[in-house]
Amino acid sequence: MSLETAERSGEFRRRERTQRTLLFLFTAALLIFACSCSAHPSKQTEQYAAHEQNYQTPKYTGRLEADDGQWIRPAKDLASTRYSTLDEINTQNAKNLTVAFTFSLGTNRGAEAAPIVANNTMYIVTPFPNVVYALDLTKPGAPVKWSFDPHPSPASQGVACCDVVNRGGVFSDGKFYFNTLDDFTIGLDANTGKQVWRTQVGDIQKGESMTMAPLVVKNKVIVGVSGGEFGVRGWVKALDKETGKIVWAAYSTGPDREVLIGPRFHPFYKQDQGKDLGVSSWPPDAWKIGGGGMWGWMSYDPELNLLFHGTANPGPWNADERPGDNKWTAGIFARDPDTGEAIWFYQYSPHDLYDYDGINENVLLDLPINGQTRKVIVHPDRNGYMYVLDRKTGQVLSANPYGYVNTSSGVDLNTGELKYVAEKKPGFGSVTRNICPTAPGAKDWQPSAFSPRTGLLYVPHNNLCMDEEDIEPNYIQGTPYVGANVKMYPGPGGNGGVFTAWDPVNGKAVWELKDHFPFWSGALATAGDVVFFGTMDGWFKAVDARTGQELWKFKTGSGIIGQPVAYKGPDGKEYVAILSGIGGWAGAIVSGGLDSRDPTAALGFVGAMKDLPAATTKGGTLYVFKLP
Repeated sequence: MSLETAERSGEFRRRERTQRTLLFLFTAALLIFACSCSAHPSKQTEQYAAHEQNYQTPKYTGRLEADDGQWIRPAKDLASTRYSTLDEINTQNAKNLTVAFTFSLGTNRGAEAAPIVANNTMYIVTPFPNVVYALDLTKPGAPVKWSFDPHPSPASQGVACCDVVNRGGVFSDGKFYFNTLDDFTIGLDANTGKQVWRTQVGDIQKGESMTMAPLVVKNKVIVGVSGGEFGVRGWVKALDKETGKIVWAAYSTGPDREVLIGPRFHPFYKQDQGKDLGVSSWPPDAWKIGGGGMWGWMSYDPELNLLFHGTANPGPWNADERPGDNKWTAGIFARDPDTGEAIWFYQYSPHDLYDYDGINENVLLDLPINGQTRKVIVHPDRNGYMYVLDRKTGQVLSANPYGYVNTSSGVDLNTGELKYVAEKKPGFGSVTRNICPTAPGAKDWQPSAFSPRTGLLYVPHNNLCMDEEDIEPNYIQGTPYVGANVKMYPGPGGNGGVFTAWDPVNGKAVWELKDHFPFWSGALATAGDVVFFGTMDGWFKAVDARTGQELWKFKTGSGIIGQPVAYKGPDGKEYVAILSGIGGWAGAIVSGGLDSRDPTAALGFVGAMKDLPAATTKGGTLYVFKLP
């Protein structure tokens, strides 16, 4: 049935049931479709807009963490720069890169994890069933040193909205920490693979799942929940890294005491000030199933002792069901990691109309703003704006669009409020067309990278629009709770993806690349002035950080949605690693074997990806590259 034909409330309810069934069928399809591997022609990435020639950004004077050549967390450092000081691979010799070794993951789901490298060992977490492999980098071919199978519940796949992905683990003080889809956080002895502790932090019966990578801050492992499309109540929890005991838990909705809002809480803007806004900004009891998960990225400033984490979309997507600002969803918290106490909050998308979330990366930089160096957060939000926030206070210093946006007309820097365009608000029983950006935003989870050498942020993102019709949602615990039918398609220009080099000081793009499909992989920047990223049809690429000129590319066996990393091997040489393996929300049409004739499948993403099955096949593989 098309988006245009539903008119009566009984029909809306039937379609909501159909939507729930389709989401379950998508999950089941992930389990039963087998891999068939073959080569396909590439849809080339091409440079289309060098905005300024010989562009000079302000010299970056901030300090970065010391780099020992390892890669112990997905974001590289606590500031989430994803920058490596290794410079053996540079703009002159990148063309000579060759395969050092490969490793099959043995899975056919989306491979989003970052390889972790510590003490000459590489650690990989697969998508479900979340097996951890430790590879010995001191031996030819990097053989398996040990593996650990956590045996997650198969039922957890039924509450994964957007493929059964895992974004990786983290190494700290001889242990390796990771999450499982069925809501366990596990600590392993990094040398032997023996389980040290295992803590259940969520409940799949409530629709809770876990796909994010933990962050270790001092003596705590900090984790968050997925499930905004299943009516969960979002949370972040801190576990003792030695014992796994839960030390504190902070919810994204509800009374102040459960959000850990107290006397130290001082948000910058008045709309975030007041008692128990996590209750009063919702209809009665709606906050209990209001979403606001934390499945994305966290950063930490040791000087301020502040943890920064986003909060995801409110539920359901049908915003008419939840009048109010829906605190504290679709925003960012600054918290004391020792106690979990909230220090400030800013809401990117109050009363989120489009599933814009707020969980994208928060890159911590020291930038000259109006002649004064400020400690800032640079955050490319799904709503299409590149936010620069004062990380001490949460004040918005700038917010410029980095993609095509017609759902809002800007951000008021005096009030911090997003200015929605009324004509683009989805409605019950009617279709709102040409909504840009779409539900996955101008950029989804795929993390950007910052180079202090160029002063630029390298942003892989989407160029998609959608039609949306809101329908009546029905909440049943542990089942989809969405209330919308969506159909996505490429945005202006017809390309689905853009890779942008962004000047965060002047708030503008310096150069851009476009691709037929969204850029769904992370980015890596190195001191060799090389930026690495992957494409959904399987190309792993290196480009010049200053110009975007392509330096090298390699065709992998499947589409790339992983996170590239660079490390120093035991031989002292620089290596670059990436997981190949199509899937995730954007690649569900391939990993789930979905029917390209249904543009509303995978919560509408299939409409924009109907030709992806002709461009790539599924199957997870690690690729590692080096110079000859």
